[in-house]
Amino acid sequence: MSDGTSRDRDEELLLARISAAGGRAHLGRRRATYRAAPRGATARAGRGAAIRLLWQTVVEVARRLWRAGGRTGANAGARLDFYEHGMTAAVDGRIHVIRYDTTVVRRRRVLSPQGITHAHVLIDVNGERIVLRGGDFGHPEVWGPEIRRAVTEAQVPRALAALAVGARLTFGSVWITSEEIGSRGTSLRWPQVQRIEISNGSVAIRVAGRWQVLGPVASGIPNPFVFHALAEHLAGAERDDD
Repeated sequence: MSDGTSRDRDEELLLARISAAGGRAHLGRRRATYRAAPRGATARAGRGAAIRLLWQTVVEVARRLWRAGGRTGANAGARLDFYEHGMTAAVDGRIHVIRYDTTVVRRRRVLSPQGITHAHVLIDVNGERIVLRGGDFGHPEVWGPEIRRAVTEAQVPRALAALAVGARLTFGSVWITSEEIGSRGTSLRWPQVQRIEISNGSVAIRVAGRWQVLGPVASGIPNPFVFHALAEHLAGAERDDD
């Protein structure tokens, strides 16, 4: 059997496994696929000789740390498959299934063989964590925003329905109800909130012309884009009622 035929066969078998996993999780129709990025791709260096030298140092340190930890990037056959209701990530012979309506997503800056890069950390249907680094798969500028958009669209309606019947939802150390937002000993009613932002894992709220921070969290806000959509809706709804 030729190498080409063997690779084709391996690809067919992998696709069959991915399709079966997606079917069991009821992910719906496949919409897009992003394959492992070519090996050796490097991030752009900054402008100027000093910036290039600094970046080269960071990259080299990252590579050494990566090798020392025995970790590798996405293997040659790795791929992300996006469906109507979720996605699969085939990495290192395993297939992780993520549903948009139940996953938890955090954004991180992590080490990779190319240096420091952005990553999405997701929880799959089995409760396992998977890290998708920007340099591991082609077109991260497309699939990264797609993850955030799809998770937001899947989770916001259910969250709003829960808030409407009196639920209290938590995002790390920050909580929200249909009437208030708070953290630890601080709480504010939505009509007080003029603007809300997420910065460095914390929620910053503008009240009476001044900013205040709710609950700095070392691990960051889970599903920050879902939180932000809910907060903007609730604060905006209150302003509309005034």
